[in-house]
Amino acid sequence: MDLDSLIRERIRDVPDYPKPGVLFKDITPLLADHVAFAGVVDAIVNHHGRGTVDKIVGIEARGFILAAPVAYHFGAGFVPVRKKGKLPAATHGRSYDLEYGTETIEVHADAFEPGERVLIVDDVLATGGTARAAAELVAHGGAEVVGVSVLMELSFLGGRDRIGKLDVHSLVTV
Repeated sequence: MDLDSLIRERIRDVPDYPKPGVLFKDITPLLADHVAFAGVVDAIVNHHGRGTVDKIVGIEARGFILAAPVAYHFGAGFVPVRKKGKLPAATHGRSYDLEYGTETIEVHADAFEPGERVLIVDDVLATGGTARAAAELVAHGGAEVVGVSVLMELSFLGGRDRIGKLDVHSLVTV
C-alpha cells in the first residue's frame, strides 16, 4: 500500500468536534500504526533533505508529535510553539483566526538565532492562520522559514493561499 493510501486509511473523521459543524481529522489511529507513523516522518525528512534545516518548529499540540521525530532525524533542534501562557520564559506571540475562532501562539524569545534555517511542522494546514503566525514568530526571531510540512492539507479552506510565498509540503490533500 502506498503512503497516501495508508495515511488516508488511518485518519478518522469525527463530526461536530470541537464544536458543531466542524469535521475533525483525528490522527491518533495513524500515530498508533508504527508503519504509517514512520512513513510520515520519513516522507517529511526525505522531502527536505538532511542537513538543510537547523531547527524544527512543532505547533501545539499534534504538531509536537510529528515535529520531534523529524527534528531527531534531521539532527536539528526542536522548538515548541505553544498556546498563549504555556511557556515559562519570555515569549513573543502572534494572534490569528482559525476555522472556528481566534487563538494566540507564542515561542520563547530566545528560540532562534539570526540566520538559522527553520522548518515548521504541523498535522493539518486548514485556514493557514497557525502556520502564518508561526512563520512570523520565526522571522521575528531573525531566522529563515525554509518551508512548512504538514500531514494533511484541507484545500477547501484555502490555507496555502494565506501563508504567502512559503514552500508548503503536504503529504495528503483533501
